[in-house]
Amino acid sequence: MARLEFVDASTPGVDAALVSAVQERRGGALLNLDRQLLHSAPIARGWNNYMGAIRTGGILDGGLREMVILLVAILNRAPYEFTQHAPVALQEGVPQSKISGLAQWADSKEFSQQERDTFAYTTAMTLHVQVPDDVFANVRRHFSARELVELTATVAAYNMVSRFLEALQIEPEGDTD
Repeated sequence: MARLEFVDASTPGVDAALVSAVQERRGGALLNLDRQLLHSAPIARGWNNYMGAIRTGGILDGGLREMVILLVAILNRAPYEFTQHAPVALQEGVPQSKISGLAQWADSKEFSQQERDTFAYTTAMTLHVQVPDDVFANVRRHFSARELVELTATVAAYNMVSRFLEALQIEPEGDTD
């Protein structure tokens, strides 16, 4: 059970225009994550803008972006994040076998060298914060400066998401009381 009560447009004091903006980005519905963020309009507004840019404003390949998000969820033991993004990964053309194999990417032949180098970078950022020079050099070979900024921002952003979800014990939709 989430540590804070859920809020929505009918909750007194909640910014209805902000709720509408979040719903628009989400395709109509609020997620449990949103229903926690809305406790703070400035945070929810900034989050909505930033995550919208991460998800739809970049040129980073969508399938790779989603695999990175899933890997962050695995590394941080954040099931909500994984549950939300596995269907998006499928929509982006990631085969189920890759989604299922992400936890063992280092031992799998399923992934390309670009994916493996990207996952090493994601793992270093997530588990160690500092990225060794050789890991950066390997990932740098595959991406433009813009793509590297987008990749780095994606890893950083979804580490933020998983930490928020897990600290407040936010459950996937359908798992709430």
